[in-house]
Amino acid sequence: MDASDLDLRDPRGYAADAPLLAAWLQFQRDVDAGEVAPFSIPGHKHRRDLFGDVVRGDAPLFAGLDTMKQSRGLLAAAETRAAQAWGVDWCRLSVGGSTHANQAAVLALGRPGQPVIVSRTLHRSVLLGIVFAGLRPVWVRPEIDATTGLPGAVRVDDVRAALAANPDACGVLIGDPSYVGTVSDIADIADAAHDAGVPLVVDAAWAAYFGFSPLVPDHALSRGADALVTSAHKTLPAWSQGALLLARTTRDGGLLDPARLQRGFEASHTTSSAGAILASTDASRAMLRRDGEELVGRMVGLVAEARRRLSAVEGVTVLEGRPADHPDGALAVDPAKLVVLIQGTGGHGHAIEDDLLAEGITLEMADRDVLVPLITVADDERSLTGLVEALTAAIDRRRGIPRPVRPSAAWSVESRPALTPREAFFATHETVDADAAIGRVCAELIAPYPPGVPVLAPGEIVTAGALDALREARADGGRIAYAADPTLDTIQVVAGVPLPPPGA
Repeated sequence: MDASDLDLRDPRGYAADAPLLAAWLQFQRDVDAGEVAPFSIPGHKHRRDLFGDVVRGDAPLFAGLDTMKQSRGLLAAAETRAAQAWGVDWCRLSVGGSTHANQAAVLALGRPGQPVIVSRTLHRSVLLGIVFAGLRPVWVRPEIDATTGLPGAVRVDDVRAALAANPDACGVLIGDPSYVGTVSDIADIADAAHDAGVPLVVDAAWAAYFGFSPLVPDHALSRGADALVTSAHKTLPAWSQGALLLARTTRDGGLLDPARLQRGFEASHTTSSAGAILASTDASRAMLRRDGEELVGRMVGLVAEARRRLSAVEGVTVLEGRPADHPDGALAVDPAKLVVLIQGTGGHGHAIEDDLLAEGITLEMADRDVLVPLITVADDERSLTGLVEALTAAIDRRRGIPRPVRPSAAWSVESRPALTPREAFFATHETVDADAAIGRVCAELIAPYPPGVPVLAPGEIVTAGALDALREARADGGRIAYAADPTLDTIQVVAGVPLPPPGA
């Protein structure tokens, strides 16, 4: 059997329940057999003699997996299966990642000028969706866990208070689980939203497997959410950029209009969808539906073993859930998320990451105090053992003086809104020295990355605290993302805007 045969096998038989995967497999066989003569995109026309195998596997949805007119109905069939798998009536598969799906969901909510209740620790894609939709964000912050310095749950009482103070709000947007795997009470937050007559949208980009094993929490839709955004490429074996937007619409007792959802989705979706991304997302859904309990259960077991071994390393703490009667307070955590805190070792996360990179091991996140190796259903005992051994050795090499817990700027800086994000985004701006920007209205989005959570957003007043936190993150070796000047020597601010009085 040659490499081509290996690439085009369906070893677990998922294609029988994944129409897009089946079409992709057949298309690639036809390409390899020379039976495809395209006079449509893509322009490489599947020739690998031009610049190698980089184009191998690329197949368009239109005039590729399906006809240009979609006469085979493959995408609709795959999306219907996904909706059924999550128990709702509406689904679209995105090739633009959870970024596109988040923005589509925001566009389906309200009208320009309306407030929307938003967890501040959501990804920057939500904020840009708010810019597109012209909504006014009302931020709710999760509790910061004193023991770890990480964001905990979004408090239901805070959501209710924000809704009560903004009776014209059009919805609630919550990230759950958070980037570090902490979990909120989605059922109660859904009740709070529905009591106010508005939908709840949950960004679960990092936990597509929720609901497919009794060892992990139920997914947000089964706990009352009206829409769910999730990535197939983060923890499932899909191609990069594969994501899903799922919703319970007004046709099925939900609060979201399916026509508005459709318009929101199409507004920024490509008209040249990559068939391989769609096919792998379809396959990932088929995998979850048939084998999710086994595969997710194995992943949870691997994370539990990694936590056990790493917590035995001197100075290392791993993020784990705590019951209500714990002395440090309750904390709910995704059992399949591995988060390693290294303050107690005195080592610097970037130096430890460098050591791992030298061994070919990449991490999803590394800052001074926190390391997040992403564990997925593709991992096994061998890969986890290699990670734990390499990480333990790197920590021991990089030990220093232990330091206290300190929350990251992404979780801790308080915002001071002056304009809506849309007003600031489109306003005339000027570039000023960073220190001169203090007290001015920010015209750009600035975030340490990862996690990509804004410290400053368009329309917010630049405070000394926010600037100090960003500078500290950069001095620690972190990347400052999205800013026009990632050195933070200058900041773009809105020109000629009178500021509100202090405390306004």
